[in-house]
Amino acid sequence: MQRRSFIRNAGLSAGLLALAPKDLIAALFQVPAYKITMLRNNVGIFTEKGGTILFYLSDEGIVVVDSEFPDQANHLIDDLKKRNSNPFKLLINTHHHGDHTGGNIAFKGLVEHVVGHENCLANYKRVAGEQKSEDKQLFQDITFKDTWKHKIGKEKIKAYYFGPAHTNGDALIHFQNSNIVHIGDLMFNRMYPVVDKKAGASFQNWVKVLDKAQETFDDQTIFVFGHGSNNAVVGSKDDLKGMQNYINQLLKLVDENIKAGKTKDEIMQITSVPNVGEWKDELKRIKSNLEAAYEELTT
Repeated sequence: MQRRSFIRNAGLSAGLLALAPKDLIAALFQVPAYKITMLRNNVGIFTEKGGTILFYLSDEGIVVVDSEFPDQANHLIDDLKKRNSNPFKLLINTHHHGDHTGGNIAFKGLVEHVVGHENCLANYKRVAGEQKSEDKQLFQDITFKDTWKHKIGKEKIKAYYFGPAHTNGDALIHFQNSNIVHIGDLMFNRMYPVVDKKAGASFQNWVKVLDKAQETFDDQTIFVFGHGSNNAVVGSKDDLKGMQNYINQLLKLVDENIKAGKTKDEIMQITSVPNVGEWKDELKRIKSNLEAAYEELTT
């Protein structure tokens, strides 16, 4: 911990201890729950509730990748305005899920453009239509099919689409000069993942997408993950390999049970995936993972 942060936190603790219990509770709720961590150059991450946000502060403007939810997006906006007086230039979404796009609406009237893969926009509009929540969204006005490039300040940003995985619209956002990639929900670090079959997800292709990511970026690349156990949302190629191993072991387990004559109902009773290292079922997602793998392998 830096000396300035220690002094600030120590002073805060001392001040809180001096308060009466009622005032102490009120004061605790005023302490920001979010966390900002700078990574390289002027690129950092924001974590609070939802998928990890990446941001870049430049002398030409601010770039944000993903937006969590409205309250969290407003926390981010307020903090970044204190750090950089330049306007918000770009909001980029890695995919359409609400914990990554729910806060888009907070950027309405602030950001010049919203960027995402063409399938991200299609899924986003579909879900908003189903929920009749179009008025609470800020949709992408710039979309791409395979890649998209933009230069701002000292950064060159390049977005990639490698095919369906967690959804059929997962983009990887590379800040090339800083060599930082927001990989979105292609990475659930040490967690069983969400797999959105309604949005074209594919476990088998997910393995190929992670292969492509390892081929495209180098050993010095910092990867930012959508989610991670114990909020471990920054890592390296080794973490991608761990995620890849989890998916491979899941597919192997389900395939072996199918070939052994087990029914879908019997396979759905499996309670863990072996040989996956630190990956664990924190949120009881194993049934959805087993079902998705079964459907892929039997279709």
